[in-house]
Amino acid sequence: MASSSSSSSFMGLIIVVVAAALLQCTAAATYTVGDTTGWTIPSGGAQFYPNWAGGKTFVVGDILSFNFSPQGHDVATVTKAQYDACTAPSEGNIIRTSPANITLSTAGNHYYICTFSGHCSAGQKLTINVVSSSTATPTTPTTPPTVSAGGPSPPPTSGDSTPPNAAPSLAAGFRTAGVVAAVFTAFFL
Repeated sequence: MASSSSSSSFMGLIIVVVAAALLQCTAAATYTVGDTTGWTIPSGGAQFYPNWAGGKTFVVGDILSFNFSPQGHDVATVTKAQYDACTAPSEGNIIRTSPANITLSTAGNHYYICTFSGHCSAGQKLTINVVSSSTATPTTPTTPPTVSAGGPSPPPTSGDSTPPNAAPSLAAGFRTAGVVAAVFTAFFL
């Protein structure tokens, strides 16, 4: 009878450990910047990328994927001052191959521009706010809406509304939980 109770307690412990491991795994999202439009001079004007980012919650660990033609575009991580002035950073902060996948490793404001002449000033720039947990409120565009003589222009469509891909991180979390369960099973049995 004692071994049945001990076996039951052991199984309960394994379930708790596996559940805790699954809760610890985060489902990082991959966002394709601009959706199907990609990373280019936006035909919808300077509000395209702020509108694209609006309503999204970017979390530490998420990935921004910039898709562009390397012959005509690049992506640079810049400071706020460089973003505001559309100034290219040092050579080390420019990615010239596509897709450029950037993992968001810190909370706070992040700024990106295209360094090709005239592209940033034409609206090929992105600013986002990254939070440390997914329970925070969504980001909102930080650039005020442009108003023309005829009134505000309608926001451009964001293209593909496919939700971001969280499968790779979730799979890694299940792998981790499986390893933890196997180790506990081998140790206690």
